Amino acid sequence: MPHPVYLYDAVRTPRGKARPDGGLAALSPQELVRSQAAALAARCGDIAATPDALLLGCVTQAGAQGGHIALVSKLHAGLPDHTAAHSINNYCASGLSAIGQAVAKVASGEATHILAGGVESMSASHFLGDRAGFYTNDELPPRARFVPPVLGADRLAHAEGITRGELDAVALASQQKAAAAETDPALQASRITTGALTGEECIRPQTSPESLAAAPAAFGELQAQYAGALEGATFEPLHSIAHAPPICDGAGLALVGGEGLGIAPRARVIAFAESGGDPAASLTAGFAAMDKVLTRAGLALDDIDRIEFMEAFAVTIAKFHRDRGADPARINVSGGHLAKGHPMGASGAILTSTLLDALDACGGRYGLVVLTGAMGVGAAMIVERQ
Repeated sequence: MPHPVYLYDAVRTPRGKARPDGGLAALSPQELVRSQAAALAARCGDIAATPDALLLGCVTQAGAQGGHIALVSKLHAGLPDHTAAHSINNYCASGLSAIGQAVAKVASGEATHILAGGVESMSASHFLGDRAGFYTNDELPPRARFVPPVLGADRLAHAEGITRGELDAVALASQQKAAAAETDPALQASRITTGALTGEECIRPQTSPESLAAAPAAFGELQAQYAGALEGATFEPLHSIAHAPPICDGAGLALVGGEGLGIAPRARVIAFAESGGDPAASLTAGFAAMDKVLTRAGLALDDIDRIEFMEAFAVTIAKFHRDRGADPARINVSGGHLAKGHPMGASGAILTSTLLDALDACGGRYGLVVLTGAMGVGAAMIVERQ
Protein backbone atom coordinates (compact mmCIF):
# COMPACT_ATOMS: atom_id res chain seq x y z
CA MET A 1 0.00 0.00 0.00
CA PRO A 2 1.29 3.52 -0.75
CA HIS A 3 2.42 5.55 2.23
CA PRO A 4 0.29 8.60 3.16
CA VAL A 5 1.74 11.85 1.79
CA TYR A 6 1.39 15.31 3.26
CA LEU A 7 2.08 18.90 2.34
CA TYR A 8 3.77 20.19 5.46
CA ASP A 9 3.92 23.71 4.07
CA ALA A 10 4.02 25.58 0.77
CA VAL A 11 5.34 29.09 0.21
CA ARG A 12 5.59 31.47 -2.70
CA THR A 13 7.08 34.75 -3.79
CA PRO A 14 4.93 37.66 -4.85
CA ARG A 15 4.97 37.88 -8.64
CA GLY A 16 7.11 40.61 -10.14
CA LYS A 17 6.83 42.18 -13.59
CA ALA A 18 9.21 40.59 -16.08
CA ARG A 19 11.05 43.74 -17.05
CA PRO A 20 14.38 45.30 -16.01
CA ASP A 21 12.78 47.37 -13.24
CA GLY A 22 10.50 44.57 -12.06
CA GLY A 23 10.37 43.80 -8.37
CA LEU A 24 12.24 40.47 -8.68
CA ALA A 25 14.29 41.14 -11.81
CA ALA A 26 17.50 41.87 -9.90
CA LEU A 27 17.36 38.44 -8.21
CA SER A 28 18.71 35.35 -9.97
CA PRO A 29 16.41 32.34 -10.42
CA GLN A 30 18.45 30.37 -7.89
CA GLU A 31 18.09 33.21 -5.39
CA LEU A 32 14.32 33.11 -5.80
CA VAL A 33 14.47 29.40 -4.95
CA ARG A 34 16.86 29.94 -2.05
CA SER A 35 14.55 32.52 -0.51
CA GLN A 36 11.66 30.07 -0.50
CA ALA A 37 13.79 27.22 0.84
CA ALA A 38 14.93 29.52 3.65
CA ALA A 39 11.33 30.46 4.41
CA LEU A 40 10.36 26.79 4.68
CA ALA A 41 13.29 26.13 7.01
CA ALA A 42 12.23 29.08 9.17
CA ARG A 43 8.61 27.90 9.28
CA CYS A 44 9.15 24.12 9.52
CA GLY A 45 12.54 23.73 11.18
CA ASP A 46 15.63 21.73 10.30
CA ILE A 47 13.68 19.02 8.48
CA ALA A 48 13.05 21.42 5.59
CA ALA A 49 16.78 22.18 5.35
CA THR A 50 17.76 18.53 4.82
CA PRO A 51 15.50 17.20 2.04
CA ASP A 52 16.12 13.97 0.21
CA ALA A 53 15.64 15.83 -3.06
CA LEU A 54 14.91 19.18 -4.67
CA LEU A 55 12.50 18.82 -7.59
CA LEU A 56 12.14 22.04 -9.54
CA GLY A 57 9.92 22.92 -12.49
CA CYS A 58 11.24 25.45 -14.98
CA VAL A 59 10.21 25.96 -18.61
CA THR A 60 12.91 28.10 -20.23
CA GLN A 61 16.01 26.17 -19.17
CA ALA A 62 18.47 28.38 -21.00
CA GLY A 63 20.72 31.29 -20.12
CA ALA A 64 20.22 32.23 -16.48
CA GLN A 65 18.03 29.14 -16.02
CA GLY A 66 20.25 26.73 -17.91
CA GLY A 67 22.91 24.37 -16.60
CA HIS A 68 20.44 22.26 -14.52
CA ILE A 69 18.59 24.94 -12.55
CA ALA A 70 17.60 22.56 -9.74
CA LEU A 71 21.23 21.61 -9.12
CA VAL A 72 22.32 25.25 -9.33
CA SER A 73 19.58 26.18 -6.85
CA LYS A 74 20.55 23.35 -4.50
CA LEU A 75 24.14 24.57 -4.43
CA HIS A 76 23.14 28.22 -4.05
CA ALA A 77 20.76 27.39 -1.19
CA GLY A 78 23.39 25.38 0.65
CA LEU A 79 21.32 22.20 0.75
CA PRO A 80 23.16 19.05 1.84
CA ASP A 81 25.35 17.14 -0.58
CA HIS A 82 23.05 14.09 -0.30
CA THR A 83 20.07 16.05 -1.66
CA ALA A 84 19.28 14.88 -5.18
CA ALA A 85 18.26 17.51 -7.74
CA HIS A 86 15.90 17.21 -10.71
CA SER A 87 15.01 19.95 -13.21
CA ILE A 88 11.62 19.35 -14.80
CA ASN A 89 10.05 20.91 -17.90
CA ASN A 90 6.39 20.10 -18.42
CA TYR A 91 5.51 23.51 -19.80
CA CYS A 92 3.04 25.47 -17.67
CA ALA A 93 2.33 22.47 -15.42
CA SER A 94 6.01 22.06 -14.48
CA GLY A 95 5.73 23.25 -10.87
CA LEU A 96 2.78 20.99 -10.11
CA SER A 97 4.39 18.09 -11.96
CA ALA A 98 7.41 18.51 -9.67
CA ILE A 99 5.15 18.31 -6.62
CA GLY A 100 3.40 15.28 -8.11
CA GLN A 101 6.73 13.50 -8.61
CA ALA A 102 7.62 14.28 -5.01
CA VAL A 103 4.30 12.80 -3.90
CA ALA A 104 5.03 9.62 -5.85
CA LYS A 105 8.53 9.29 -4.38
CA VAL A 106 7.27 9.67 -0.82
CA ALA A 107 4.28 7.37 -1.40
CA SER A 108 6.58 4.64 -2.71
CA GLY A 109 8.96 4.93 0.24
CA GLU A 110 11.82 6.12 -1.97
CA ALA A 111 12.05 9.38 -0.01
CA THR A 112 10.88 10.67 3.37
CA HIS A 113 10.70 14.40 2.58
CA ILE A 114 11.32 16.51 -0.51
CA LEU A 115 11.33 20.16 -1.49
CA ALA A 116 9.33 20.50 -4.71
CA GLY A 117 8.06 23.42 -6.74
CA GLY A 118 9.19 25.70 -9.50
CA VAL A 119 10.84 28.90 -10.61
CA GLU A 120 10.69 31.14 -13.64
CA SER A 121 12.55 34.40 -14.12
CA MET A 122 11.00 35.60 -17.37
CA SER A 123 12.94 38.84 -17.10
CA ALA A 124 16.19 36.83 -17.25
CA SER A 125 15.21 33.95 -19.56
CA HIS A 126 12.58 35.13 -22.00
CA PHE A 127 9.61 33.13 -23.30
CA LEU A 128 10.84 30.75 -26.05
CA GLY A 129 14.37 31.82 -25.17
CA ASP A 130 15.61 28.24 -25.39
CA ARG A 131 15.04 28.44 -29.18
CA ALA A 132 13.97 24.82 -29.38
CA GLY A 133 13.81 23.32 -32.83
CA PHE A 134 10.28 22.16 -32.05
CA TYR A 135 8.99 25.73 -32.18
CA THR A 136 9.73 26.00 -35.91
CA ASN A 137 9.62 22.36 -37.03
CA ASP A 138 7.44 22.20 -40.14
CA GLU A 139 8.15 18.51 -40.73
CA LEU A 140 5.64 17.45 -38.07
CA PRO A 141 2.00 16.84 -39.00
CA PRO A 142 0.10 20.15 -38.77
CA ARG A 143 -1.82 19.20 -35.61
CA ALA A 144 1.47 18.38 -33.85
CA ARG A 145 3.29 21.60 -34.74
CA PHE A 146 3.95 24.16 -32.05
CA VAL A 147 1.35 26.92 -31.74
CA PRO A 148 1.88 29.77 -29.26
CA PRO A 149 -0.49 29.43 -26.30
CA VAL A 150 -2.29 32.69 -27.01
CA LEU A 151 -3.06 31.57 -30.56
CA GLY A 152 -4.32 28.31 -29.08
CA ALA A 153 -6.51 30.39 -26.77
CA ASP A 154 -8.11 32.27 -29.66
CA ARG A 155 -8.61 29.02 -31.56
CA LEU A 156 -10.19 27.38 -28.50
CA ALA A 157 -12.56 30.31 -27.97
CA HIS A 158 -13.66 29.99 -31.61
CA ALA A 159 -14.12 26.21 -31.36
CA GLU A 160 -16.06 26.46 -28.10
CA GLY A 161 -18.21 29.45 -29.11
CA ILE A 162 -16.98 31.50 -26.15
CA THR A 163 -17.73 35.18 -26.61
CA ARG A 164 -15.69 38.27 -25.95
CA GLY A 165 -18.21 39.21 -23.28
CA GLU A 166 -17.46 35.99 -21.41
CA LEU A 167 -13.74 36.70 -21.63
CA ASP A 168 -14.29 40.23 -20.30
CA ALA A 169 -16.31 38.93 -17.36
CA VAL A 170 -13.66 36.49 -16.12
CA ALA A 171 -10.84 39.01 -16.63
CA LEU A 172 -12.70 41.59 -14.55
CA ALA A 173 -13.45 39.09 -11.78
CA SER A 174 -9.80 38.06 -11.59
CA GLN A 175 -8.64 41.65 -11.19
CA GLN A 176 -11.29 42.50 -8.60
CA LYS A 177 -10.59 39.42 -6.47
CA ALA A 178 -6.84 39.95 -6.66
CA ALA A 179 -7.07 43.58 -5.60
CA ALA A 180 -9.32 42.69 -2.66
CA ALA A 181 -7.07 39.83 -1.55
CA GLU A 182 -4.08 42.13 -1.17
CA THR A 183 -5.67 43.50 2.01
CA ASP A 184 -6.59 40.07 3.43
CA PRO A 185 -3.66 38.71 5.47
CA ALA A 186 -5.15 35.23 5.68
CA LEU A 187 -5.00 34.83 1.91
CA GLN A 188 -1.36 35.91 1.89
CA ALA A 189 -0.18 33.91 4.91
CA SER A 190 2.31 31.88 2.85
CA ARG A 191 3.46 34.62 0.49
CA ILE A 192 7.02 35.51 1.38
CA THR A 193 8.44 39.01 0.94
CA THR A 194 11.28 38.48 -1.53
CA GLY A 195 13.92 41.11 -2.06
CA ALA A 196 12.01 44.37 -1.70
CA LEU A 197 8.80 42.99 -3.21
CA THR A 198 6.00 42.69 -0.66
CA GLY A 199 2.94 42.26 -2.89
CA GLU A 200 1.71 41.30 -6.33
CA GLU A 201 3.12 43.68 -8.92
CA CYS A 202 0.99 42.89 -11.98
CA ILE A 203 -2.53 43.56 -10.66
CA ARG A 204 -4.43 46.29 -12.53
CA PRO A 205 -7.05 47.44 -9.99
CA GLN A 206 -8.25 50.17 -12.35
CA THR A 207 -9.63 47.54 -14.76
CA SER A 208 -13.29 48.18 -15.59
CA PRO A 209 -15.94 46.70 -17.88
CA GLU A 210 -15.43 49.71 -20.14
CA SER A 211 -11.66 49.33 -20.38
CA LEU A 212 -11.99 45.63 -21.14
CA ALA A 213 -14.62 46.19 -23.81
CA ALA A 214 -12.41 48.79 -25.45
CA ALA A 215 -9.24 46.68 -25.45
CA PRO A 216 -8.37 45.57 -29.01
CA ALA A 217 -7.65 41.95 -29.85
CA ALA A 218 -3.88 41.72 -29.84
CA PHE A 219 -2.80 38.45 -31.39
CA GLY A 220 -4.56 38.09 -34.74
CA GLU A 221 -1.38 38.42 -36.79
CA LEU A 222 -0.14 35.10 -35.40
CA GLN A 223 -2.65 33.25 -37.60
CA ALA A 224 -0.68 34.08 -40.73
CA GLN A 225 2.64 33.24 -39.08
CA TYR A 226 1.36 29.79 -38.05
CA ALA A 227 -0.89 29.15 -41.04
CA GLY A 228 0.70 25.76 -41.68
CA ALA A 229 -0.09 24.49 -38.20
CA LEU A 230 -3.62 25.88 -38.51
CA GLU A 231 -4.00 24.23 -41.95
CA GLY A 232 -5.24 27.52 -43.34
CA ALA A 233 -8.02 27.95 -40.79
CA THR A 234 -8.84 31.50 -39.72
CA PHE A 235 -11.02 32.81 -36.91
CA GLU A 236 -11.86 36.02 -35.17
CA PRO A 237 -9.15 36.95 -32.64
CA LEU A 238 -10.71 37.77 -29.27
CA HIS A 239 -7.99 37.90 -26.62
CA SER A 240 -6.49 41.28 -25.82
CA ILE A 241 -3.53 41.93 -23.56
CA ALA A 242 -6.04 42.18 -20.70
CA HIS A 243 -7.23 38.62 -21.36
CA ALA A 244 -3.71 37.18 -21.19
CA PRO A 245 -1.75 36.52 -17.98
CA PRO A 246 1.13 38.98 -17.60
CA ILE A 247 4.60 37.54 -18.02
CA CYS A 248 6.36 37.72 -14.68
CA ASP A 249 8.98 36.35 -12.33
CA GLY A 250 8.29 34.11 -9.35
CA ALA A 251 8.98 30.91 -7.42
CA GLY A 252 7.22 28.55 -5.04
CA LEU A 253 8.23 25.54 -2.97
CA ALA A 254 6.39 22.90 -0.97
CA LEU A 255 7.70 20.58 1.73
CA VAL A 256 6.29 17.16 0.77
CA GLY A 257 6.72 14.28 3.20
CA GLY A 258 5.39 11.17 4.83
CA GLU A 259 4.29 10.61 8.40
CA GLY A 260 6.50 11.14 11.40
CA LEU A 261 8.45 14.27 10.50
CA GLY A 262 7.76 15.75 13.92
CA ILE A 263 5.79 18.75 12.67
CA ALA A 264 2.13 19.23 11.85
CA PRO A 265 1.21 19.06 8.16
CA ARG A 266 -1.12 21.56 6.56
CA ALA A 267 -2.76 19.12 4.15
CA ARG A 268 -2.84 15.48 3.08
CA VAL A 269 -2.55 14.69 -0.61
CA ILE A 270 -5.67 12.76 -1.60
CA ALA A 271 -4.90 12.29 -5.30
CA PHE A 272 -2.67 13.58 -8.08
CA ALA A 273 -3.12 13.16 -11.83
CA GLU A 274 -1.57 14.27 -15.09
CA SER A 275 -2.98 14.04 -18.58
CA GLY A 276 -2.00 14.73 -22.11
CA GLY A 277 -4.47 16.13 -24.59
CA ASP A 278 -5.14 17.03 -28.18
CA PRO A 279 -2.25 19.32 -29.17
CA ALA A 280 -4.52 21.15 -31.58
CA ALA A 281 -6.97 21.93 -28.77
CA SER A 282 -3.87 23.00 -26.79
CA LEU A 283 -5.24 24.31 -23.50
CA THR A 284 -7.73 21.55 -22.61
CA ALA A 285 -5.56 18.87 -20.95
CA GLY A 286 -6.04 20.48 -17.53
CA PHE A 287 -9.72 19.59 -17.76
CA ALA A 288 -8.81 15.96 -18.45
CA ALA A 289 -6.37 15.91 -15.52
CA MET A 290 -9.06 17.43 -13.28
CA ASP A 291 -11.59 14.78 -14.24
CA LYS A 292 -9.00 12.06 -13.63
CA VAL A 293 -8.02 13.32 -10.19
CA LEU A 294 -11.64 13.73 -9.09
CA THR A 295 -12.31 10.13 -10.12
CA ARG A 296 -9.25 8.89 -8.25
CA ALA A 297 -10.33 10.78 -5.14
CA GLY A 298 -13.95 9.63 -5.39
CA LEU A 299 -15.10 13.24 -5.20
CA ALA A 300 -17.18 15.67 -7.25
CA LEU A 301 -16.59 19.38 -7.80
CA ASP A 302 -19.39 20.12 -5.34
CA ASP A 303 -17.30 18.45 -2.62
CA ILE A 304 -14.40 20.86 -3.14
CA ASP A 305 -14.28 23.88 -0.86
CA ARG A 306 -11.61 25.86 -2.72
CA ILE A 307 -10.38 25.57 -6.30
CA GLU A 308 -7.29 27.13 -7.83
CA PHE A 309 -7.88 26.79 -11.56
CA MET A 310 -5.07 28.24 -13.63
CA GLU A 311 -6.27 31.11 -15.78
CA ALA A 312 -4.26 30.12 -18.85
CA PHE A 313 -5.79 32.97 -20.83
CA ALA A 314 -9.36 34.01 -20.27
CA VAL A 315 -10.82 31.26 -22.43
CA THR A 316 -9.85 28.46 -20.03
CA ILE A 317 -11.50 29.86 -16.93
CA ALA A 318 -14.51 31.00 -18.99
CA LYS A 319 -14.89 27.44 -20.30
CA PHE A 320 -14.57 26.05 -16.78
CA HIS A 321 -17.34 28.31 -15.46
CA ARG A 322 -19.61 27.59 -18.42
CA ASP A 323 -19.14 23.83 -18.60
CA ARG A 324 -18.69 22.74 -14.99
CA GLY A 325 -21.05 24.95 -13.02
CA ALA A 326 -18.91 25.07 -9.87
CA ASP A 327 -19.76 27.76 -7.31
CA PRO A 328 -17.80 30.88 -8.40
CA ALA A 329 -17.36 31.84 -4.74
CA ARG A 330 -15.08 28.80 -4.33
CA ILE A 331 -12.89 29.44 -7.39
CA ASN A 332 -9.69 31.54 -7.44
CA VAL A 333 -10.85 33.46 -4.39
CA SER A 334 -7.75 35.66 -4.33
CA GLY A 335 -7.73 36.31 -8.05
CA GLY A 336 -5.90 34.37 -10.72
CA HIS A 337 -3.25 34.47 -13.39
CA LEU A 338 -5.10 37.07 -15.48
CA ALA A 339 -4.46 39.57 -12.70
CA LYS A 340 -1.32 38.31 -11.00
CA GLY A 341 0.67 36.79 -13.86
CA HIS A 342 2.10 33.47 -15.00
CA PRO A 343 5.73 32.65 -14.10
CA MET A 344 5.53 29.48 -16.14
CA GLY A 345 7.50 26.80 -14.30
CA ALA A 346 6.57 28.27 -10.92
CA SER A 347 2.81 28.50 -11.43
CA GLY A 348 1.89 25.06 -10.11
CA ALA A 349 3.79 25.57 -6.87
CA ILE A 350 2.46 29.12 -6.44
CA LEU A 351 -1.13 27.95 -6.90
CA THR A 352 -0.58 25.09 -4.44
CA SER A 353 0.60 27.57 -1.81
CA THR A 354 -2.32 29.87 -2.66
CA LEU A 355 -4.75 26.96 -2.28
CA LEU A 356 -3.50 26.08 1.21
CA ASP A 357 -3.97 29.70 2.32
CA ALA A 358 -7.48 29.79 0.84
CA LEU A 359 -8.44 26.55 2.60
CA ASP A 360 -7.11 27.78 5.93
CA ALA A 361 -8.90 31.10 5.52
CA CYS A 362 -12.30 29.47 5.03
CA GLY A 363 -11.78 26.44 7.27
CA GLY A 364 -12.52 24.19 4.32
CA ARG A 365 -11.75 20.51 3.95
CA TYR A 366 -10.94 19.73 0.31
CA GLY A 367 -8.95 21.80 -2.17
CA LEU A 368 -8.25 21.30 -5.88
CA VAL A 369 -5.49 22.83 -8.00
CA VAL A 370 -5.56 22.54 -11.80
CA LEU A 371 -2.83 23.49 -14.28
CA THR A 372 -3.20 23.51 -18.04
CA GLY A 373 -0.54 24.20 -20.64
CA ALA A 374 0.13 24.46 -24.34
CA MET A 375 0.13 21.53 -26.74
CA GLY A 376 -1.89 19.24 -24.46
CA VAL A 377 -0.29 19.42 -21.00
CA GLY A 378 -2.34 19.13 -17.80
CA ALA A 379 -1.98 18.31 -14.11
CA ALA A 380 -4.25 18.40 -11.05
CA MET A 381 -4.12 17.59 -7.35
CA ILE A 382 -6.65 17.28 -4.53
CA VAL A 383 -5.66 17.88 -0.91
CA GLU A 384 -7.45 17.61 2.42
CA ARG A 385 -6.69 20.27 5.01
CA GLN A 386 -5.43 18.87 8.31
